[in-house]
Formats: sequence, C-alpha cells, structure tokens
Amino acid sequence: MAPGLTDIDGIKVGVVSDRDAATGITVVMIEEGARAAVEVRGSAPGTRETDLLKPGRLVEEIQALVLAGGSAFGLDAVSGAMKYLEEKGCGFQVDRFRIPIVPAAVLFDLLIGDGCIRPDEKMGYAACANASTGPVPEGSVGAGCGATVGKLRGMSGAIKSGQGSSAVCNDKLIVAALVVVNAFGDVFDQKSCLLAGPRNPITGEMEKTAELLLGNGNSGASGNTTLGIVAVNAELDRPALQKICQMAHNGLARSIWPVHTMWDGDTIFALSRGNMKADVNVVGLMAAEAVSRAVERAITTADSLCGVPAVNDLKQL
Repeated sequence: MAPGLTDIDGIKVGVVSDRDAATGITVVMIEEGARAAVEVRGSAPGTRETDLLKPGRLVEEIQALVLAGGSAFGLDAVSGAMKYLEEKGCGFQVDRFRIPIVPAAVLFDLLIGDGCIRPDEKMGYAACANASTGPVPEGSVGAGCGATVGKLRGMSGAIKSGQGSSAVCNDKLIVAALVVVNAFGDVFDQKSCLLAGPRNPITGEMEKTAELLLGNGNSGASGNTTLGIVAVNAELDRPALQKICQMAHNGLARSIWPVHTMWDGDTIFALSRGNMKADVNVVGLMAAEAVSRAVERAITTADSLCGVPAVNDLKQL
C-alpha cells in the first residue's frame, strides 16, 4: 500500500469518475470532525465555504471536503455530500438540526470529454458512500478524471494528469497530502527534470512552458487549477493550519512551473486530526514535501483519456 491521505486516522477518501465525460469528484470524509484552514494562491479559484475556514469564525470543525471537476457547475456536488452527512447525523448543531460543514473547490475540465456533463448531487452522495480508509485512488480518477497539464498550446498539446497522494513520516508524526493536478504549467520530478509539458506540434517532444512564454511571446490559457489537501495527525489550531497551507504551496512551486498564475485557481486545504503536539515549522516542511511527491504521482499514475496522452503512454511510443 502506497502511503497517502488515509494514513491519518479518521480520514476516508471516496471517488466517483465518469470517464466518458472525463470528469469526477473526490470527497475527503472526516465524519467525527477536524479543524481546517485554506490558502488560495491562484487567481481563478472556484470555491465554497472557504470564508468559514478563516481564524475567528464560529464553526471550528468540518465534516468533509469536496474536490470536483465541472468548473463552477461542479459545486452542485456538495449538496450530495451534505445530504449523506445529514443522514449520518454529522455536522454543526443548531437547535434541532445538524448542519454538515463541507468546504469545496473545483477545477476546470470542460474542454476534455463531454463538458456538458458535470459532477452533481447524485455524484457527491455516491462519492461519500464509496469513501473508505483503504489506499487512496490515484491517477485519472475522481476530481482528477479530466485533469491535464502543459496547456500552453491548448488541449491538442496537453498531457493527461490526475490525482496523487503521499505521506511523510517523522517518528510518530504523519503529514499526508492528496493533490489533483490540473495546471496550466509543467510538472517536474523530484530531481527537477521535466516530467510533463506541452508537446511540440511538429516533433511531438515535450517543451517547457516558461521558455515558450519568455521566448516567443505566447500567451496563457484559462481553464486550470491545482487542488490539494494536507492532513496531520497532530493537534493544531486554525492559525497554525493556515501557516501550514501557505508552506504546503511551496510543494506546488517545487513541482509545477509556472504556478499560481492568473490562469490557475490553486487552492490547498489543511486538516488537523490527532492529539500529538507538533512544531508548525516541521509540519509545514513535511507538508511541502508530501505535496511535491503527490504532484509527481498524479502524473505518473495517470492514463490517457479522450485523446490526451499520459506520460507513461508517451514513453511506450
């Protein structure tokens, strides 16, 4: 079993994928509740309930996080997650009602597959029902079903991506990450070698987006976003989790370039599940490492879909 987000006790992950439409949803369930924070670094985000995660807000804990394709339309899937959790009696108590707290973020995948089919309430409910503590599904599944990278030349030159997960341990301290990579830019491996970038229309070879932008006056393309969730088995308050989110974004900067552009909606959530004491600097360092590893796995575990090749398939040509 590869290490991943479900290494943290109390966390379940569920996915639903529509490979014909090339879209899907990933739900991270914490039915007993977890403290959470968020940091948005991209300039084109699509989110729900993120204001509730700022320090000083009334509600301290969330019961689930939803990552979905479908752009803003995909936020409909949150209703399904809320319905599932309400049936389970999970949520913030208000008089005789329990209100499930389910922040969410979406990515743009409408230009691959059938963009008129998007994650909805039914898909959100099913992802919750599928959630388990088993190995995190990786590759072109869930919210990563329609994910792509290296889109400077549009979908015709893009590389198929997906979702990846990883965990970093330091004695009993565990920091894990789940990342859905749908970046405008390129992905680099742990040795800073190009792993996935736009394909040259003549040679088919992968190139570096930054060099193309600087050298030929190319412009970017909208319809991108990398989404991440990091979790730690330590007890941290919301301000500390906010800092961990910020440091976790360094993992994206190590692996994706360019990153946090005007054409991306890069967003990372952080969860605290446990009673251990931990230094926020150490946790943030481990979070960046876990995110970086998860980004690479999102590329290496992906498979080709709807005519967009994955790097593993390109190597076989």
